[in-house]
Amino acid sequence: MSLTFHWFLPTNGDSRHVVGGGHGTPATVFGRDRPPTVAYLSQIARAAEDLGFVGALTPTGAWCEDAWLTTAMVSQNTERLKFLVAFRPGFVSPTLAAQMASTFQRQTGGRLLLNVVTGGESHEQRAYGDFLDKDARYRRTGEFLQVVRELWEGKTVDLHGRHLQVEDAKLARVPDPVPEVYFGGSSPIAGEIAARHVDVYLTWGEPPAQVAAKIAWLRSLAAREGRTLRFGIRLHVITRDTSEQAWAEANRLLDGFDPQTVKSVQAGLARSESEGQQRMLALHGGSRDGLEIHPNLWAGIGLVRGGAGTALVGSHEEVAERIKEYAALGIEEFVLSGYPHLEEAYWFGEGVLPRLAAQGVWRHPVGKDAVPSAQVPFAS
Repeated sequence: MSLTFHWFLPTNGDSRHVVGGGHGTPATVFGRDRPPTVAYLSQIARAAEDLGFVGALTPTGAWCEDAWLTTAMVSQNTERLKFLVAFRPGFVSPTLAAQMASTFQRQTGGRLLLNVVTGGESHEQRAYGDFLDKDARYRRTGEFLQVVRELWEGKTVDLHGRHLQVEDAKLARVPDPVPEVYFGGSSPIAGEIAARHVDVYLTWGEPPAQVAAKIAWLRSLAAREGRTLRFGIRLHVITRDTSEQAWAEANRLLDGFDPQTVKSVQAGLARSESEGQQRMLALHGGSRDGLEIHPNLWAGIGLVRGGAGTALVGSHEEVAERIKEYAALGIEEFVLSGYPHLEEAYWFGEGVLPRLAAQGVWRHPVGKDAVPSAQVPFAS
């Protein structure tokens, strides 16, 4: 088995400091250091592609640029990299979404992956005209995915659901290949929808014991539906030649957290309806103390950023070992990021991936025996 690695396109801006935002909180001031221009995001995408990442996740929400438009433009500056486009089902009709995905596949040579985000914050959803409560949003997501999948199969679809209605819906051209659907959520209703409709279940970077329990839960739910799921994890990374260098970088980032910003972000995230977000908050409790919650797993990012709030921190060998620890639980795909995203892609791609390749758990997507010689200058 070869593990799959994806990188991240920071469409909320990038920096040598942590750029906050997400789950109803705005992007922090550091997002202005490197604006998310098509040129800069393309530079990250090309680096990720060359290093051996399969895809790149783009977020969704009011705090970042639109994922569909951005990836459509960046795709023209890459050749192989896939785009894990995050989108919210309540903001577009299922027939139009199925058509958009089909068009994306044809125009990029089949490089679309879809990350379905139901939306955990009612106040943010209402800003977009969506007034359903959280459980209803998940039910609507189920109806949405039912319609989209049937359209992708070439069927003519009629659905008179509780939240969505379509009549005589059909695509002129179905996507080839059909995009894989990624999805995350920790609530009971999220698990139900995942078990019925998605291909890859994504969890945020909780300690291995919690991840193992979540995988067992989803496997049980999927088995009842006669289905199997693949599993992925969303993490940040800080990997260096030595453990001391990596932790020095983590501490540098931590020193850059303004106390008032931490207080404001934590207050905003405490109101989140997302069970996954509450699980992230519980890992650090808003405190700067005790942030290493498992060997090489650091919860500091979550002090100023919503969503994924943990990072693998350590030497290249240590980070590789932690990845194998998660893989042993059943995690096959890793969606990673780091600040700044261009430099950290190289740290991970040149430091960790060759070690995983040497141990037979990863293979470059195009069969390269070693990472490329291309370098970018950056301070260690």
